[in-house]
Order: sequence, then structure tokens, then C-alpha cells
Amino acid sequence: MGYAFVAMFKIHIVNWSNRKAYEEPLERHFRLRHQIYVGERNWRQVERPIPLEIDAFDNEDAIYLLGIDDKGDVCGGSRLVPTLKPHLLSDVFPMLAAGDVPRGPNIFEWTRIFIAPSLRKPGQPSLAGGIVLCGLLEASLVLGINQISVVCETFWPARLERLGWPVTRLGPIVDHPDGAILALSIQVSEAALASSRAVYGLDDASVLAASQLKDSLEPEVSQPPTAAVPA
Repeated sequence: MGYAFVAMFKIHIVNWSNRKAYEEPLERHFRLRHQIYVGERNWRQVERPIPLEIDAFDNEDAIYLLGIDDKGDVCGGSRLVPTLKPHLLSDVFPMLAAGDVPRGPNIFEWTRIFIAPSLRKPGQPSLAGGIVLCGLLEASLVLGINQISVVCETFWPARLERLGWPVTRLGPIVDHPDGAILALSIQVSEAALASSRAVYGLDDASVLAASQLKDSLEPEVSQPPTAAVPA
């Protein structure tokens, strides 16, 4: 499958207000997450009796960034969770932050990035991965998100820094049954998006299919939540 085809998929912003229109892609995305995180990466902490990888943060507050091609296939994706609600760093891994866990109405946690196995390029950068990463930054800018926190494996800081992302390590590296992990804070900026596009040869082309959602989504991001959702 060539890059020309891969470049055709766009990132769709899916939240509680429009998720009914994305029921089938969302289910395929949960199945892909299970295939990758449980089947390939052997993450037994998230294994379930059914082949869907769903956790406590897949709730009405989650924002999904789904890469969907012109045939309707899910090619990759990621998830954003508001930090004023329960999230992975605050409720599961607070020990990864040496100081306070970053929280704010415009700070979201980034989790569950994935690329469909057929679109990967072993031993070299994947254009599909570049589309998802650029989509994360572009969607964040559209949504008014100016900072992202993430719990990740230890190879991620160097990878993101090579893309020009402003990365701050929040605390120590901790051994976990699924591998060594740490927490990062990332500043979202137009400069980081531009440098990422350059690395992946995307020029200044938008990878979003849902930029028209800015007016309906941005107020939800910029307003504090009214009630906590239990983890």
C-alpha cells in the first residue's frame, strides 16, 4: 500500500455530541486498540474477555481523533481526556509527576495512539504515524488546547523532540508490568505542527476532516467541567 493512498486519510474529531454518527468507526477503533495493545504489545493490564480495548477514560468526556480513509476504514487514531476530570496521570500514575499533576481547562491528556498494522513501515518513519501526530497538534489548536500531558514509554521524548515538540519530563521513569514509563508535558504550538509537517513531507496541508467543528467543540474545551466522572 503506497504513501499516496495512506495520505488520503483524514483525522476526524469525535466527541460525545457527534459520536452517534461515528458508531461503526469507534467500534473498529476499539478493536484495533485491542489488536495492537493486547495482541501485539501484550498489555495484560488492559486485557478484557471481549476483543475491545476500552478503559475507564473512554467516557463522555473523551475526544477521539480517528484517522478514516475514503473507504471508511480506520487507519489510526488517538484520544484526548480533560485533565480537570479523572485521567491516567492523576488517577493511576500520579507517582510519575515530581510536582503537581498538570491540570487546567485547556490542558488535556493524550493517550492510546495507534496505527493500523498494514500502514506501518518497519524500520522507517510511517507517513500514517505522521498524519496522526500532526492531526493531534492540529486538532488541539482547533480545540483551544495549549498543553498536553502524556504517560508514555521511554522512547517517546527523543522521538517527539526530533519532531520539534517542546517536551518537559514531569518526573522519574517507573518500571511497570507493561514496560518502563514516564510522564511528559507538551506545549502545543503552530511551530511544532509546522516542524512535524516538514519531517513527514506534509507541507502545510491540513490533515483534519472536521475543522468545521471548531465553533461547536471549542466552548466545551475551554469551560471547566461541571461534575467529575468516577474512574
